[in-house]
Amino acid sequence: MSVVGWIICAIAILITGISKSAFGGALGGVGVPLMAMFLSPRLVVAVLLPILCVMDVFGVKAYWKKWSVAELKIILPGGIAGIVLGAFAMGVFSDKHIKGMIGVIAVAFMLDRMFQLRQRLRWQHEPGKLFARICATVSGVTSTVAHAGGPPILVYLMAKNLAKEQFVATTAVFFTVVNAGKLLPYIALGFFTLDSLQIAACLAIFAPLGVWMGLHVLRVIPERYFYSLATALLGISGIKLIYDAL
Repeated sequence: MSVVGWIICAIAILITGISKSAFGGALGGVGVPLMAMFLSPRLVVAVLLPILCVMDVFGVKAYWKKWSVAELKIILPGGIAGIVLGAFAMGVFSDKHIKGMIGVIAVAFMLDRMFQLRQRLRWQHEPGKLFARICATVSGVTSTVAHAGGPPILVYLMAKNLAKEQFVATTAVFFTVVNAGKLLPYIALGFFTLDSLQIAACLAIFAPLGVWMGLHVLRVIPERYFYSLATALLGISGIKLIYDAL
């Protein structure tokens, strides 16, 4: 990679760490589109997955036993099914097609954040199990393809009116299981290589730094400015990936 590529990848890891510690992973989907502008999609997801798994361990530890077992029983099967579907897509389609898929996901999530589509939902009744499983499956697919499973599952969980800690803990356990579940298909598809492990080792230092920034630095940085920056980066990288795919 060029120096610019390394800098952008480091920024992507920082944003992912900040998202994990400060925003419950809501901005985690920024990392892959940014890095995919300089690396192949398969290499990007392989680089990020071990780092995400380590972050997940600390997230679950912080909210130990505060999650909703009832909700996890509903959404985890869908998440696992989504991993299978996402792995199939990653194994069948070319890098060019995967770039296009990641670009579309990135632009869709940018529009969601710009127009607050999820917040506009007005549930008269709590969504049922079928809707929960659909959201969880879509989350598993987008997580496998682009490590961007947050928005789909949050559509469901936000409508359940869980207590704040229970909400964060439930999402933490869900993505811990999903990310761990992605290890096997990634290994089977040959995503983990010496290159991916070397790049992950070089970038790993920015993960705890990002978590630290999320816990401390953002106390003095207005949240809306950070959201605006992350959303802009998401949209720009998504459009660039779609252009490359075309």
